[in-house]
Amino acid sequence: MKYKIVVDSSSNLKNDYIKDDEVGFAVIPLSVRIGDKEYLDDDNAEVDQMLEDLSNNKNGGASSCPPPGSYAEAYKDANNIIVITISSKMSGSFNSAFVGSLEYENKAIHIVDSKATAGVIQLIADKAYEMIKSGMDFKDIEIEIDKYAESLNLLFILDKFDNLVKAGRMSKIAAFVATSLSIKPLCVAHKGEIKILKKTRTMKMALKNVVNEMKQIVNDDDVNRVCIITCVQNDSNVEKLKNIIETNMNFKEIRIVGAKLLDSYYQLPGGLIISF
Repeated sequence: MKYKIVVDSSSNLKNDYIKDDEVGFAVIPLSVRIGDKEYLDDDNAEVDQMLEDLSNNKNGGASSCPPPGSYAEAYKDANNIIVITISSKMSGSFNSAFVGSLEYENKAIHIVDSKATAGVIQLIADKAYEMIKSGMDFKDIEIEIDKYAESLNLLFILDKFDNLVKAGRMSKIAAFVATSLSIKPLCVAHKGEIKILKKTRTMKMALKNVVNEMKQIVNDDDVNRVCIITCVQNDSNVEKLKNIIETNMNFKEIRIVGAKLLDSYYQLPGGLIISF
C-alpha cells in the first residue's frame, strides 16, 4: 500500500471510516483504567459501561496513551503515512507516534499534532484523504496539512471538569472558578491547552455564546467549512446547538458524532465539543 492515514482514538473514528484500496486507514486506541478494569478505546469500546463504572468509583480513573509499538505496527503496510494525534500537551500519543516511526527510515511518515481532539482530528483526516486522492505530491501534502490544521478551531462546554483536573489537563484554579460559581463556561483549545473563554450561568446562554464566538472566528463567505459537534451518549442539547448553528451560520455540513471512550471519559455527560 502506498498511502495510509493513521489517527488515535480521541478522533472518535472507527477503522472502517475510510474504505479505499489505495489509501489505508487505522485508528490507534488509547485506554482508560477504572479500578482494576482497563477499557480499550477500540471499535468495540464499552462507553456506557465505562461511564457507569466511573460514576460508581470514588477514586475515579486514569487514561493511557498507546505504546509506540501500536503505531509502528500500523505503519508496516504503507510507504507514505499521515498520522494525526490528540494535542501533545494533553497526551503522550504524539510522542508514541514519533517513537514508533523511528523503526522505518525508508518510509515517509508525517505526524500532525492536532493541538486539539475529537472533530479537529477528523477534519484533518478528511483533508489528508482529499489531498492524497487529488494526486498531490507527499511533500506538498506535509506542508499543506500542517497549514490546514492551524486553521481549525475547537470550542467546548463542559458540565464537569473532574477528570481533566485530576489528570492535569486543566488548571485547578480555572476548574474551581467554573464549579464553585455553578457556571457553564465556554472553553477553547488554545495552542493545545484548555482555556476558559467566557463564563455563563445557563446552558442556553452557553449555546448562544458558542455561536457568537464562532461568528467572530469564521468568515461566513467560506461555505466549504464543516462543523463537527461531539456529544456524550444522547445529549439533549446537541440538536439544539446544531439548529442554532444552522440558523445563524453558513457551514457546508454539520455532523453530530458520538464520543468514544477517551473523549467520553474527559468530556463526561453534558459536555459538547465543537470543531470547525
